[in-house]
Amino acid sequence: MLLSMTGFGKATCEANGKALTVEIKSLNSKQLDLSVRTPSGYRELEIDVRNEVQRRVIRGKVECTLNLDSSAKDTLQQINTEAFSAYLKQLQDTAKLVGIAPPEDPWALLLKMPDVVRSDYQEPDQADLDHVREAVNTAIDRLIDFRIQEGAMLASIFNEKISRIEQLLEDIKRYESERIETIKSRITDSLERITEGDYDKNRFEQELIYYIEKLDINEEKARLANHCKYFRQTMEDGEGQGKKLGFITQEIGREINTLGSKSNHTLMQQTVVCMKDELEQIKEQVLNVL
Repeated sequence: MLLSMTGFGKATCEANGKALTVEIKSLNSKQLDLSVRTPSGYRELEIDVRNEVQRRVIRGKVECTLNLDSSAKDTLQQINTEAFSAYLKQLQDTAKLVGIAPPEDPWALLLKMPDVVRSDYQEPDQADLDHVREAVNTAIDRLIDFRIQEGAMLASIFNEKISRIEQLLEDIKRYESERIETIKSRITDSLERITEGDYDKNRFEQELIYYIEKLDINEEKARLANHCKYFRQTMEDGEGQGKKLGFITQEIGREINTLGSKSNHTLMQQTVVCMKDELEQIKEQVLNVL
């Protein structure tokens, strides 16, 4: 079963009396490129989240974000009026003591003083942290579900393209007899246009056979057919086959290129071009496979 590296997962939970949302999204990458962002108070979870995502997501450019809802009223900072009044009195007494006028607008200064602005925020307890861990795993589950759906779509595309290459390989067989005769005729015509001297016809036949054998494509056809079959088998051979499929496409490309270089036939060369086009589309999508 193929899995795509592209995916998105989201889950929510309640932690410390507030809503916390976990979002995980991934794109294709050669290795795991992981970024984890957690709100203040939940930083101790970052290593656990990172390890869990790394274990289950495996590969891709992954962003995992934990967002804490800050819209609730109890998250607003409050002015400590007692501390503010005490600082204001000290400021006025100090100005009077040194013989200067107190500031006309002391607000900016006093709001920066320690404990003047405070929050009723409480650190999350163990139960809150456990809820967040569950939400992270749920988000990962949904990311994997997304990857499975995308992987099924990729598998459908690959099967279609591989089938097309196999069909084009069958089409090549129609041109082989005509191709050999065309090569023989071209060489013979060239020799007949030579007006001076003579040549050994037996030696010519030997050289012609040697030349045609060099242009034989039976091995390339067999290897290409086997590579296409192996590509299909690999798609069904468990998860994490993206890199392996990439290597197989390289081998398929080598055989197609050799067919093109040996073709010496216009229609066969056109068929090879069509095979290359199908293969390029496979290569583009293989980059998205886990």
